[in-house]
Amino acid sequence: MAPYHIRKYQESDRKWVMDLLSRGMVEHVPATFRQLLKLPRTLIILLGGPLALLLVSGSWLLALVFSLSLFPALWFLARKPWNMFVDMTLHTDMSDITKSYLSESGSCFWVAESEEKVVGMVGALPVDDPTLREKRLQLFHLSVDTEHRRQGIAKALVRTVLQFARDQGYSEVVLDTASIQLSAIALYESMGFQRTGQFFFCIWARLLALHSVSFIYRLPTAQAGGL
Repeated sequence: MAPYHIRKYQESDRKWVMDLLSRGMVEHVPATFRQLLKLPRTLIILLGGPLALLLVSGSWLLALVFSLSLFPALWFLARKPWNMFVDMTLHTDMSDITKSYLSESGSCFWVAESEEKVVGMVGALPVDDPTLREKRLQLFHLSVDTEHRRQGIAKALVRTVLQFARDQGYSEVVLDTASIQLSAIALYESMGFQRTGQFFFCIWARLLALHSVSFIYRLPTAQAGGL
C-alpha cells in the first residue's frame, strides 16, 4: 500500500483534479445503464417497439435493426446526466477552484497525494441560506482514483472535512450523492451521516429515475478532540 498524505489544493493540481472528476462521473454510466434497462417504460420500448414494427412491416430484419439501435441510444441517455453534471461544475465552482474554495476562510479544497500523484480530492463550501439557524458546510466532489481505493483515502478525506467544519465553528456538514453510488452511501452512513431526503438534480436524472440522496452530519458543539 503506497503512503498518501492530504494537503490543500494548488493550481498545479488542476489537471489531476479535473481528470478525477471526469473519470469519476464516467464510472457511473454502466450502473445507470443497467438501472435504465430495468425501468418498466424501457422494457415496454425494448419489447413493444420491435414487435409493433414487425406487425406493421412484416420484416424481422427491420424489427431486429430497430431493436439493436435502441441500445446505443439508451447508453447515450445513461451518459447524459453525468456529462451534464461535469459541464455544470466546469461553469460554476470548478471553473476556478482557488477562487471558489480557497479565497475565504470558511471553505477549502483538499487533495490526497501518493507518489507525487493526486489520487483523491474533496471540497467544502458554506451553505448560503439565511433561513438556516445552524452554520452549515457542504461537502463536494469526493473522489478517489480506482487504483487507490480500499486504502482509507475516502474516509480520511471526509474526516478532513469534518475536522475543518469543527475548527471553523460549523454545526452541520451536508452532502448529496447519487442513489447508484452504493459504496459512497455505505461510507457516509458508516461515518455517522444520516439521510435527510432525495431529489432529482436535473430533468435527465428524473427520466432515468436517478435520485440524488441528501445526507447530514451533526457536529456536537460540546465534543472536543479529533474525530
